[in-house]
Amino acid sequence: MIVIMIRWLVITLAIILSAALIPGIRVDSLSTAVIAAGLLGLINVFIKPVLIILTLPLNIITLGLFSFIINAVLLKIVAYFVPGLEINGFLAALLGALVISLTNWLANRFIVTAKIRTKRTNRRPDPPDYIDLEQKGNGKWE
Repeated sequence: MIVIMIRWLVITLAIILSAALIPGIRVDSLSTAVIAAGLLGLINVFIKPVLIILTLPLNIITLGLFSFIINAVLLKIVAYFVPGLEINGFLAALLGALVISLTNWLANRFIVTAKIRTKRTNRRPDPPDYIDLEQKGNGKWE
């Protein structure tokens, strides 16, 4: 549950960052960005995989670059449904999707790293590489 909340926060910050960097994107308030991040997350979970499968041949031909177009379209859909989020033009949506994707990718690198460190610290210690001959009995090789 904590990881989901962290990812939601990261997407919210990415939307705010894209609004600050790209002149064609405007976010009215923090609550608008939070709602947009939640809706974008839901769309990415349920609709994006279907679009990726439907456009797979085109995505293969463009060597995966068509995924950026899909991300831009999904961002425009979110802007249509969320009042207070305005995206003027497809180029602004494309650049915004690029900023959001890069920010999300960078944050996921740190989230995965923290998860691996947690797993490593919770495991049992490795057994020693030596055999204590005194515990075997007579102290000689058998």
